[in-house]
Parts: sequence; structure tokens; C-alpha cells
Amino acid sequence: MTPESPAEAAVRVRGLRKVYRVSERETGFFATVRSLFARKHRDVVAVDGIDFDIAPGEVVGFLGPNGAGKTTTLKMLSGLLHPTAGEALVNGAVPWRRHHAFLRSITLLMGNRSQLVWDIPAADSFLVLKEIYGLSDAHYRHRLDELTGLLELGPLLHKPVRGLSLGERMKVEFAAALLHDPVIAFLDEPTLGLDVSMQARIRAFVAEYNRRSGATILLTSHYMDDVVALCRRVIVIHHGLLLYDGALAQLVERMAPYKRIVVTLAPGGTERNLATYGEVAARDDVRATLHVPRREAPERTARLVRDLGEQLADLSVEDPPIEEVIDRVFASERPLGRGRAV
Repeated sequence: MTPESPAEAAVRVRGLRKVYRVSERETGFFATVRSLFARKHRDVVAVDGIDFDIAPGEVVGFLGPNGAGKTTTLKMLSGLLHPTAGEALVNGAVPWRRHHAFLRSITLLMGNRSQLVWDIPAADSFLVLKEIYGLSDAHYRHRLDELTGLLELGPLLHKPVRGLSLGERMKVEFAAALLHDPVIAFLDEPTLGLDVSMQARIRAFVAEYNRRSGATILLTSHYMDDVVALCRRVIVIHHGLLLYDGALAQLVERMAPYKRIVVTLAPGGTERNLATYGEVAARDDVRATLHVPRREAPERTARLVRDLGEQLADLSVEDPPIEEVIDRVFASERPLGRGRAV
């Protein structure tokens, strides 16, 4: 359930807002000279008064298009940015005060940023992090052995980081981010640029790490497979505004209240008017995709099987792609409220 008090929430956000003041000027030499004496500015709202709570141990997807305010929010929650207004508590602490105990309890992993020194092996960077976080020898060896096993790091630890592939580098980046055993992890596009196989391995690692450690995870990703595999709950923001906070399954039901029935005809199958069974969303010579109301999907499916008989080569019933659902949320640009807590 959604926490109701700061003591119950691993992350608690109220009215969080961040506004950047940026300078503007026209092009050309004279405009450049004028800007030296009378510079124009405008305010850019990156995050516009959002509220949410995350319970200990939850894995929550944080979704939005580029420029929605996701990374800005994560930077405020990790203490890298001061908000313009609003409040936040992360593990009971105000993030931007950057107390040592707070920094020791969280991690921020950004898929497009590296915290490792490129010219030395990852193992040497890990020793530096051991000293920064004040880890005992026993704790350090235990954590490194655990992460090495989970991520299969053995062959990678003693190679210079610049010699690792992108997927290998992300694995050692995960180990560096989790070496100090944080209770809250902010993961910003952790599978960015990875191939499909490596994305699946990283997802499996995140799920297993959450299961073993009970860490709270706030995850941003443009790969919807990451979200579907890891998150029962999602928070959706657009233009800095919170549009939805609730169960992913309920979001699908609200924004795409239909099922997709994919019909494949056997060779030589008779042409049929499939529009009598549902809205024809796509069609070629042997395959058609129908959209039918969710509640009527079982009846429509049974009719198709009965009517087509041996002319039917294959039939599948599925939810619409999650990318399509999220696009509908962005297109609406209106708050959908909160879904049921899960």
C-alpha cells in the first residue's frame, strides 16, 4: 500500500518543484554585444510540484519522455540538486543536506555516466570506494564476492575499464554502485544502449538484488521490457507534472480498454469480413489484428474459432504493447490520478 507517514515511506515527496533560469539572446554580432549589458532570462520548469511515496522494498518504474523531469527528480532525491520548492525525505533524511549517513544509504546509477576510472582495472576503483565508504575488509570481501557471483564479474575485475564492452562496463558499474550495500537505489536508464541479451541479464540481476537485499528501487527506462519485468507500480510524469501513480496493470486497463486478437489464416483460407468480430487495426493477406473490448474478448475469440474452423492457422489474445499505453498517457497530458495500491 502507499505509505501514509514519513516513518513508513522509504521515499516521500511533497510539492517537489525545480525551476531553471536560462539566458536567451538573438543571433548575430549586435545581439551578442547587447546581451553583455541587458541579458534576457526565462524560467524553465523541469519538475512542477509532484507528490508520491515509495514503500521500503518497492521497485517502482518512473516513466516519462525525454525532458519530462525524471533525471532532475532523481538528482534532487539523491542530493545533487536543491529544489526550488517542496519537500522530500529519503530514508528519513532531507537529501540536499547530504549528511554522511544519508549518502551511505543510497546510490544513483546513470546509464550514460561512469563513476569508474577508465585507465585502471575496476578492482582498483572498488578499493577506492571501499575507503570512501569506510567498509571493513570483511564486509568489502563479502559484498564483492556476492556481486561478483551475481554479475559474473570474475574475468572483468582486472581489465582496464576502457577495454570493457558496454555491457561489461555496466556490470562493473552496478557492482561499484552497490558495493556499500545501499538501502535505496535510483537507477536512471541502467540498460541504455545494451543489446537485448544483456538487458535481460541486467533485469534479472536487479530483480534478484531486490529479492535478496530488500532494497527500494526507483527505475527510469525507455525500454518498456525493463518496466514490465521489474515494476508492478509506475509513476508517469510529463512536462514536470505527475500524470499517473499506481498499478501498471490498471494503467493498461484505463488507457487501452481493449484486447488484441491476432488471427492468422491457413493457406487457402477464405476471405472473411473480420470487422464483424472487432475493429480491424491491421491486415495483410493471411493475418489480421483486431481490437475488441476487454470484457467481450472471450466471446469474440470463441466465435472466431467456431466460425473459421479449419481455415484458422493460429489465434492469439494479448494486451496492447505497453509502449502504446504510455504514449496514450503522454498524449492526454492530463493527470489520471492514482491507481489502486498493490
